[in-house]
Amino acid sequence: MKNFLRKKLDVIRKPFEKGQKWERFAPAINAFDTLLFVPNHTTKKGAHIRDSVDLKRTMITVVLALLPALIYGIYNAGHQYFIQQSIEFTFIDAFLHGLWKVLPMIVVSYGVGLAIEFAFAIYRGHEVNEGYLVTGLLIPMIMPIDIPLWMVAVSVAFAVVIGKEAFGGTGMNIFNPALIARAFAFFAYPTYMSGNEVWVSEAANIDSVSGETILAVLASGGEVSYSIMDMFLGAIPGSIAETSTLFIILGAIILILTGVGSWRIMLSGVLGASLIGFLFNLWGANELMQFNWVNHLIVGGFAFGIVFMATDPVSGAQTNVGKWVYGFLIGVFCILIRVFNPAYPEGVMLAILLMNVFAPTIDHYVVNSNINKRKKRWATA
Repeated sequence: MKNFLRKKLDVIRKPFEKGQKWERFAPAINAFDTLLFVPNHTTKKGAHIRDSVDLKRTMITVVLALLPALIYGIYNAGHQYFIQQSIEFTFIDAFLHGLWKVLPMIVVSYGVGLAIEFAFAIYRGHEVNEGYLVTGLLIPMIMPIDIPLWMVAVSVAFAVVIGKEAFGGTGMNIFNPALIARAFAFFAYPTYMSGNEVWVSEAANIDSVSGETILAVLASGGEVSYSIMDMFLGAIPGSIAETSTLFIILGAIILILTGVGSWRIMLSGVLGASLIGFLFNLWGANELMQFNWVNHLIVGGFAFGIVFMATDPVSGAQTNVGKWVYGFLIGVFCILIRVFNPAYPEGVMLAILLMNVFAPTIDHYVVNSNINKRKKRWATA
């Protein structure tokens, strides 16, 4: 089968080879080639590392790490719908309902995003990068369940064009593209990104829906009715794949064991959020300050953000010391935004985007500090 596909693809590639009729569109066919087969070229010049891991393998690893949270998120979308209807349901019922809602969002995200990526690759004459394999899945995973598909399409287009391609494409972007899409949708279409109906499928057709997120309830002065186990497992309203800390931890383990995700950023983010959350517990001036610091780590998008967004190797800090500082400040700012700005009770989205801006500055001072230390050692020697 492998040889059959290879021969067929070689035949299809001929009109796209150098000097042929469709040479300009070679990046498009090359993208399909590298998706199906390992690239048959190696780096010949410049600084590089000899390793079997390439960008495609890295992106596929992240996709695999995302699958546990995605699968549970699909189920939870159906689960929240059926409990609001107060009717009995099975796991299959809930999963199929969630799949019916989530799958079109994934298709739209990949369709629009990859179309733009291909267009830019052809226009610029470079190969299509595999970076959108992850971004295309992340965007629907951090959206509300009932957001209209055209809004997903517009948000994806904005994120890819303005958040990524405007800076030069994969590896050059300052901000995490998936968070750019979420931020664009949040500020452009606020009524579809907040409230108590947007987090439950077809909530507009349900009387007296109680689908508000835990952080939104606390921000409005209400009381939380969910147990800590419900919050940890993710049986609560929220963005599609952000609710289950358990399955997010499974993804984190995959990223850490494969060396794809930075454990320093994850751990320092948890430490920063824990410290500021504990200090606010001692203060206790409002409901969000009184909310147990442990609960702050397992509700909202904090766990998902710190594992899959903050560890983005392009927009995050690069130095080891910088990763500790970068992650710690994300944790701190996430809780600060939650507590002091009730209009944005989530916090982690703005915290990560803010630290994306300062990541190069953090690395700059870390590198300069190392250089000065070496100069002093040479001077004393």
